[in-house]
Amino acid sequence: MKQNFSHASPAVSSKRLAQALDASELHLMYDILTIYNGMVIVLIAGFMSITQFKIIETLNARTFLAELPGMPLPPAAILFDAIGAFLVLTALGWLYREGPLPATARYICLALEISVCIIIMRSLSLAYDGIVLLVVADLLHRYSGRHQLILLAAAMLGLYIIVDYNIVSFENHLSPFDAYTAYYAADARAWIIAIHHGLSSLNLILFVFYLTLLVRQNHQEKQRIASLNAQLKEANEQLRAYALEAESMAETRERNRLAREIHDTLGHALTGIAAGLDATNILVDIAPDKAKEQLVKIKAAALRGLKDVRRSVKKLRPDDLEHLPLRQALKNMIDEFSASTGMKIDFNVLGWPERLRPDQEEVLYRIVQEGMTNARRHGHAEHLVVTIGVRRGVVYLLLADDGCGTDISKLEQGFGLRHMQERLALLHGRLRY
Repeated sequence: MKQNFSHASPAVSSKRLAQALDASELHLMYDILTIYNGMVIVLIAGFMSITQFKIIETLNARTFLAELPGMPLPPAAILFDAIGAFLVLTALGWLYREGPLPATARYICLALEISVCIIIMRSLSLAYDGIVLLVVADLLHRYSGRHQLILLAAAMLGLYIIVDYNIVSFENHLSPFDAYTAYYAADARAWIIAIHHGLSSLNLILFVFYLTLLVRQNHQEKQRIASLNAQLKEANEQLRAYALEAESMAETRERNRLAREIHDTLGHALTGIAAGLDATNILVDIAPDKAKEQLVKIKAAALRGLKDVRRSVKKLRPDDLEHLPLRQALKNMIDEFSASTGMKIDFNVLGWPERLRPDQEEVLYRIVQEGMTNARRHGHAEHLVVTIGVRRGVVYLLLADDGCGTDISKLEQGFGLRHMQERLALLHGRLRY
């Protein structure tokens, strides 16, 4: 049974490609939002600085200062503070989004972003509040779970107070943007105010577009997770079914193995014992000493057969194969079977296979064992020739006897022939008879 869980369908591949494109678009949109806010900050800070220079050059500083609640920052300080703080905000934003930070460090990073955002707005005299949306974009990027929801609500509330209510402590020290635009003529002032509002509106549009991409990506991510969970559930069900089937097949193989082993070992031993007892029955009256010797051999064969049965049940190889090379183990088995049954057995080696695996050795051993048993039990043979050799890298085993034989067309396979075929099939071999 073939199970395959690794190949992705074209539909799944297209979904993954779409997700990658969405992530790329979201990243690009954030970069655009960041660059745009940087340009707006430079424009507003530059406008305020240039306006102050013009006021100083035209000797209108006293009139300008009289309309302000407090002393404004010097022109160079406005540019330096605003641009420097924005660069710091950009670095913190990258660290918050891309850096491998633990949860606590991310919260600290976000708090620093809010502080730097306040510094930027303070340096611009609250003339531009769109930078708040950049901080909100960072917070939404990592938003997940209940705790982040509380943090998001707290951060949004704090930023809302800063932007819309200007904080009481700031109101007495900031220079309103209208005080700068009042220096210019009515037409120019109208254009400046329109551009100022347009910059804020465009920033809001970009943020909404970013938010739309973020919501879509989160929705697709949830769909992807749901799809993966469904695939995982299906795979688990298939694996569970496969495990049950494999367990059933393992039980079947084990039953077949035990049947083969017990049939081969016990059948071989009992055949030798039965033949030996027939010979002993004849010798007991005419040659008692020979009969006693035969009984000793029969006992040894019975004990060896019992030991082999026990080892087969314990999934061990025949006792001789555990301690002897295959060639010597085959010779010992042939000699013992010949001695206990009285059948003459010749063992010819025309070529010995080298570097046999344990399973290959056991199959050859069991086939010789079953072949001798069949020759005696079914063929009533008196002479058996066992020949083993190697030809063109293939091991062959030939058993030939002088038994009565049978009609092959009427032969019904029993355990012996079927088990020999099963053993050989495991080694990609074949049986002919």
